[in-house]
Amino acid sequence: MSLIEGLFGAIGDFTWGWSLIPILVVFGIFITCLTGFVQFRFFGRMFRVLSSKNQSGDPNAISARQALLVSVGGRVGGGNIAGVAVAITLGGPGAVFWMWAIALVGMATSLVECSLAQLYKRREPDGMFRGGPARSIIHGLGANYRWLAVLYAICLIAAFAIGFNAFQGNTVAGAAEESLGIDRWWTGGLLTIIAGFVVFGGIRRIAKVADIVIPIMALAYIAMALVVIVINIGDLPGVIWSIVANALGFEEAVGGGIGAAIAQGLRRGLFSNEAGLGSAPNVAATADVRHPISQGITQSFSVFIDTILICSCTAFVILLGDVYAPGEEAIDGIVLTQQSLVYHLGEWTQYFLTFIILLFAFSSIIYNYYLGENALTTITGHPMALNVLRVVIMGIVFLGAVAPGATAVFFFSDPMMGVLALVNLIAIMMLLPTCLRLLQDFRRQLQNGVQRPVLNPDDFPDLDIDRTAWTGEAPKN
Repeated sequence: MSLIEGLFGAIGDFTWGWSLIPILVVFGIFITCLTGFVQFRFFGRMFRVLSSKNQSGDPNAISARQALLVSVGGRVGGGNIAGVAVAITLGGPGAVFWMWAIALVGMATSLVECSLAQLYKRREPDGMFRGGPARSIIHGLGANYRWLAVLYAICLIAAFAIGFNAFQGNTVAGAAEESLGIDRWWTGGLLTIIAGFVVFGGIRRIAKVADIVIPIMALAYIAMALVVIVINIGDLPGVIWSIVANALGFEEAVGGGIGAAIAQGLRRGLFSNEAGLGSAPNVAATADVRHPISQGITQSFSVFIDTILICSCTAFVILLGDVYAPGEEAIDGIVLTQQSLVYHLGEWTQYFLTFIILLFAFSSIIYNYYLGENALTTITGHPMALNVLRVVIMGIVFLGAVAPGATAVFFFSDPMMGVLALVNLIAIMMLLPTCLRLLQDFRRQLQNGVQRPVLNPDDFPDLDIDRTAWTGEAPKN
């Protein structure tokens, strides 16, 4: 066992330790410059998704908005509450600045990987779409790279469907036990039943649940943070200055100075928004849209919501209070956020935060499940395999909930996510010229006065595109 743990530890050190974060940062900057700062040029178009409908008008199809909400539900989680608190504790207020920076850069990376997932998606017999990095590898790079797609799929199942779902079950049960005094077995049983009901309904049911749950949890948390900001509006300029000053080295809040701020901000930001990690494209591919770039823009907006909005809410709640003391590590994680809310608004907020955490964790569970389902279909299309995965996920969620130390068993999650991200980056680097062609086509249509560009497969005869997934002409509605 120690040998296995050592092996995964070495993989984790290689990926997250020194190679992956610099690659993600450099690649994000490269994409941003190469595309002419596409995430800023199309920023206004991102908000159109909030009222968008699917391309075909089929009420059972997944709209761009629903795909956005599912991916937001997966991205938004413990990292937005506990992760930001840890970043501030270890890196000082300046870490927040670098979280913002990596999010703005990551928006371009997310646009590329999700646009490719849309381009190479396949229509299933039930009319739904499947896609993601594994299918982009197979259909974009060719059958000779199928082994790379299988490696990606295995890592995705291990990291997200199994490892991170155990963690989410543990988070929900721990929060309920700490704040409400509910036994872990009751929480675990109820969570498992609800999760089972959703995942056995497939992506349609997941999307419908996300369409309701995600706006509630996000808006509720943002509203509470806005109340805190309004109450302390006089202190806000000072907090913003401390974020910038610490980030650029004008002031030092913790040991390590600007280096600690950069390291913690980039690391926690990447873990939170997942840009470039190859997870969100699996959901992005399910949307029924007119052009792949449209969904890429939508998923870029997801990164903005996750980090610029929700992570900032946590940061301001902490930094506007007196609970956080620079250089003091006695209080960190979820406890720091919780005590900061109590300081601002009173004891009731710890129960409200528990409710928010429950929604965050549940949305992550159904998102992680779908990533596993999509990955499994790359390896085998047998219906029995899918039902086995669903049962396994329910068991994993229950195990993570009832055993406080259970998540320590899933030590392989972060290393597997590191391998997953490297595979994804290799694929999108190789397929980047194709994405640039898509972007050029999208811009050309806009310049010609087309308000809602449409992909015409005839314009890309050399690509392995599922022509049934694209009409090639604008729908009459």
